[in-house]
Amino acid sequence: MTIQIRPAILDDLPVLKTFEQGILKAERPYDPTIKPDPVSYYDLADYIRSPDAEIIVAEQDGTLIGSGSVLKKKSRHYQDPEYHAYLGFMFVPEAHRGKGINKLIMEACLDWAKDRGLGEIRLTVYTDNIPAIRAYKKADFNPYMTEMRLQLD
Repeated sequence: MTIQIRPAILDDLPVLKTFEQGILKAERPYDPTIKPDPVSYYDLADYIRSPDAEIIVAEQDGTLIGSGSVLKKKSRHYQDPEYHAYLGFMFVPEAHRGKGINKLIMEACLDWAKDRGLGEIRLTVYTDNIPAIRAYKKADFNPYMTEMRLQLD
């Protein structure tokens, strides 16, 4: 059973939207500010159409079994490089975890960024999401900045 890594197409949207809801379900325990359903993080169709974004999917036997996205983003005006890549939308359904699918998707995202001359890739992860942090560190990502907040009632 070969896993194919490819760019997403508009026909993939129904499954990609279920992946997005899987991400939201996984992240709700880390973030009480996420609004109740229905809610969406991404404009997936826009990502698929954009020359400055790519959704990468893993497919096995005609079934999508993972996703990730990479975007070209302008860095803050005081930062170098002027543009960087941003990694997101990483999701693999539970039945397919532990098979190296995230790694394959991440490698395709890194290749996309390199092909566009982007010398840095960034991502955000909840500080309490220890499994995700461990996985990103294993892929050579390093902590960069901590965002903090104070709830004012």
